[in-house]
Amino acid sequence: MEATRRPADKIDFKRTLDAYQAPRGRFRILDVPDLRYLAADGHGDPNTSPAFADAVAALYPVAYKLKFASKRDLGRDYVVPPLEGLWWAEDMDAFTTARDKSRWDWTLLLMLPDWIDEPMVTAAVAQAGAGRQRPARLDDIRLETLSEGRCVQTLHVGSFDDEAGVLAHLHHSFIPGQGLRLAGTHHEIYLSDFRKVAPAQQRTILRQPVTDA
Repeated sequence: MEATRRPADKIDFKRTLDAYQAPRGRFRILDVPDLRYLAADGHGDPNTSPAFADAVAALYPVAYKLKFASKRDLGRDYVVPPLEGLWWAEDMDAFTTARDKSRWDWTLLLMLPDWIDEPMVTAAVAQAGAGRQRPARLDDIRLETLSEGRCVQTLHVGSFDDEAGVLAHLHHSFIPGQGLRLAGTHHEIYLSDFRKVAPAQQRTILRQPVTDA
């Protein structure tokens, strides 16, 4: 996560981190470095599951406490990275064919700069819980490192429900056609805030870890 910066610069990882770069309309193969995240798990339809909304409501206060602490104590400011999600089901056709969201498991993520250490995270969680409105799922927030390695990704513009055809082509055509196979969990990076942006305009990186077939 190195970036050329002056001490007063605010880093935007969407611009400086290669793992956040994806072409629209084609697939890109890249090596993703180990990255650390704030994480919260859940199950079920993200549109109706209270656990999903509560996870989002718990992650962001901690992320912003860390951002402010980094700027204040370390002199290193940054834009809080976009929300991300890992998605899986017992039968992966639940994503590419049936789209039965009630069968989905998920982990929501917010990436952390590598200079944020565990004591800072512990302090930020405590600060986020000190106010009058303590996030319901604050105790479920944890620190997690992802080691995804070789991945294939693309930029999808449009509704989440329109991802099925892209994922089917990725899983069943492009990946095997490159002599690769699926090796990890389906990963989405929400470059648009889906709470504010119309579905047709949403920009989402779709990522799939792979390995040699």
